[in-house]
Amino acid sequence: MTSSPAPARTSPPTTARGIDRARAHLLDRRTVAWPAGLVPEDEDWSLELWASPSGGMSCEHGEMRGGEMIGRLELDPAGLTAEQTAVRRHLRDHLALHPVADAPAADPERLADALRGQLLVALRGASGAVEIATGVQVAGVIDDLWGAAAASREDLGVRVGPDGVHLALWAPTALTVDLLLFADDTGAGEPERHPLTREDDGTWTIAGPSAWTDRAYLFDIDVYAPWADAVARHRVTDPLSVGLTAGSEASVIVDLADPRWMPSGWREHRSPVLARPSARAITELHVRDVSIADETVPEELRGTYAAFTCTDSAGMRHLAALAEAGMTTIHLLPTYDIASIPGRRADQARPAIPADAAPDSPAPQAAIAEVADRDAFNWGYDPHHWAVPEASYAPEGHQDGGARTAQFRAMVQALHGIGLQVVADQVFNHTFASGGNELSVLDRVVPGYFHRLSDCGCIEQSTCCENVATEHAMAERIMVDSLVTWARDYRVDGFRFDLMGHHTTGNMAAIRRALDALTLERDGVDGCAVHLYGEGWNFGEVADGARFDQAIQGNLGGTGIGCFDDRIRDAVHGGGPADADHRAEQGFGTGLFTDPNGFDPRSGEEQRAALAHATDLVRLAMAGNLKSFELTCADGQVRRGDELDYAGMPAGFAEEVGEAIAYVDAHDNETLFDTLVWKLPDAISMDDRIRMNILCLATVALGQSPAFWHGGTELLRSKSLDTDSYNSGDRFNAIDWTGASHGFGRGLPPAARNAHLWEAQAPLLRRADLVPSREQILHARDMALDLLRLRRDLPLLTLGSAAAIREKVTFPGAGPDATPGLLVMRIDDRRGEPTGGARATDTGASPSARTAAAASPDAGSEQVFVVLNASPAQVTEALPGMAGEALHLADVQARGADPVVRETAWDAASGTITVPARTAAVLVR
Repeated sequence: MTSSPAPARTSPPTTARGIDRARAHLLDRRTVAWPAGLVPEDEDWSLELWASPSGGMSCEHGEMRGGEMIGRLELDPAGLTAEQTAVRRHLRDHLALHPVADAPAADPERLADALRGQLLVALRGASGAVEIATGVQVAGVIDDLWGAAAASREDLGVRVGPDGVHLALWAPTALTVDLLLFADDTGAGEPERHPLTREDDGTWTIAGPSAWTDRAYLFDIDVYAPWADAVARHRVTDPLSVGLTAGSEASVIVDLADPRWMPSGWREHRSPVLARPSARAITELHVRDVSIADETVPEELRGTYAAFTCTDSAGMRHLAALAEAGMTTIHLLPTYDIASIPGRRADQARPAIPADAAPDSPAPQAAIAEVADRDAFNWGYDPHHWAVPEASYAPEGHQDGGARTAQFRAMVQALHGIGLQVVADQVFNHTFASGGNELSVLDRVVPGYFHRLSDCGCIEQSTCCENVATEHAMAERIMVDSLVTWARDYRVDGFRFDLMGHHTTGNMAAIRRALDALTLERDGVDGCAVHLYGEGWNFGEVADGARFDQAIQGNLGGTGIGCFDDRIRDAVHGGGPADADHRAEQGFGTGLFTDPNGFDPRSGEEQRAALAHATDLVRLAMAGNLKSFELTCADGQVRRGDELDYAGMPAGFAEEVGEAIAYVDAHDNETLFDTLVWKLPDAISMDDRIRMNILCLATVALGQSPAFWHGGTELLRSKSLDTDSYNSGDRFNAIDWTGASHGFGRGLPPAARNAHLWEAQAPLLRRADLVPSREQILHARDMALDLLRLRRDLPLLTLGSAAAIREKVTFPGAGPDATPGLLVMRIDDRRGEPTGGARATDTGASPSARTAAAASPDAGSEQVFVVLNASPAQVTEALPGMAGEALHLADVQARGADPVVRETAWDAASGTITVPARTAAVLVR
């Protein structure tokens, strides 16, 4: 994930009035956590809790000014409890203090009142003077007093029913909350004002007549704002909005059950069913990329949800062909309301790109840079409202209120209609803005609660924006409610979580429980079938469990929640995506040792050893990247997956199939084609580049894990070597589904992320031989579709359980004598318990795909051999124990698009296989 920086940064008051940020923590109604390092050594000291309802406290000449001392604090020698630090492990060494029994702060009601204003903790030294005065982090006590109770409410947000409209906003520290109700769904004119009633759990509620439906609204909140150190008035949208005005300036009361917002047949239609989730194959696409350059779509619909309903467009024909071949799922980059894209087309800037720009011209990127933060394109990892579709993807005139709900639903229904499930990308790890910024929502409702704070009280920004503390009760509630809305009301079939490692395992369990409670009979969706996966990266202030149990690789065993598998990505590519020198390290799929590019500084023997280890990593990944899978490694040792090394970490992290998502390219970093441009030898032909592109995709498509492809990778998609295209506009991101172009040579990519590479990029972009012809692009597509058909037709490629993989999957020829660049995977259904391969042929891609799988002559094969020859030479290899076995090339490839793979030969008498150079072949028995 990459996102544009948030426009506002917030921190608590500094030392301007002698206040040292916010180093104290009020964990619950009776406990203050204080840094042990902030008490004087060998001195008498004491702590006091101070409050002011309107702010303005200061410390002058060792004395507090402008507030009231509401309690002296007594040290608890027992320290903080395990429960108090369960999601705050970084506080384990803090001191625990409690208000003295007769202090106002010891009274929960008085403490609750104090939380509606400014709180400080003062430390007095032996002289009696205040030596430290610091703000207080209050999320813990807010959860204790109000959050835990409010989290169980069923009526938060907007409810429209036969008795009228009900609105509920959780704002426990607010002084007043009014509803500002506009006359229609555009938010124009002067609103009516209606006061809300505060309830004991900090929720403010109001009921109104059905006539309020389809009207825009805001909440007008008086609340103490620590960034201003004053009570501020905020006009703010509903954090749980289900409808918005076109520009997202106001929420809209939308009844999601209203038939007006349902395309024809919506209630009756159902998602495609995946009989075997391990056979899932996912393609990742951006809504705008799908159609913005598709001239077969009416111009006014390009880049919108409605383009997906143009079933005869080039893009939809391509997606239907993918589904027919065995692609089961389309993963859409963020489609919630996005802060960094103007919702109205009239507000969107357009870059003035010269029509005659050369392949290495800096002019296109310069034009895009001028408008990049105001144009219609962004990946969208900048959430504004989580449960409303993005307005800019709705056609003009269909953006206010329920109209864009109808547009999104029509897109989902159209994709379901061609056999594709829909996964929605979700970003709950950060907000786009905080504090009093107009694009800040959460902080203006409950200041200081929703964001994760550092030791000094600053908002953590390890995600590149304002980190959300989803360990807090009501932040988790927003996650759960939003996802239930998307699954139940929009029929979204799965969710991908951006930077999932910044969430707790408890968050993910709560999400799983809530989704599992959805039923076909009551909700129209089988929640247990909703697929969950995400980026299980381990970094930032939460790294290594510093604050809580993270939802990272290795921590989600048994949950069915997947993590992206960077092991196979890096083993296939060589190096990592953050490498400064893109050409220095090759990998299994980019010519390491067998096809050196001249840039890798390692010796030949070092490269050979590196290739041997990379091949082991690919083998393990193709076996599901299981912790428990045993493999004979390059050094001759038999190791479990969690004993194989990956950059100093265990390579295997999955306990069960589906907990590792195999991929070699995604929206992040360069496309697969561009990676091959960097890493393959300069002299390699385009035909051979295409073969290596297909071989890299084969490591994913022919493995036991769910397979994930970057949209357009089957068309050799290029982004003109852009290393990070999140804000690079349509120029570098659009896809040509006809194959007439593929994106290479559209100019030097944007300077902000690529200028350090321009010197190397420019000569590559000038090379005409790196631009494939339309015939070559379409040939690459057809070979890629054959990989999907193999996955669809051969159930043994997707066994579906760790036990079955351990019993049936082996890698003949692995070990110290392995041929460099050759990988052979054998799946033998005669080993262990029979899986009855022919019984499990339904991948759920589409009715026609299921029929094709059932009709495949290879569907009931009892043995499958996947043979990958990544070297530039034909390889002949005797496979141990295979003499006398009758194997033949899989029917898909025997009749398929690639004439070279048909040169694969099997000698049954000797058990010897011959595989052409740079070829992925599948043999069956």
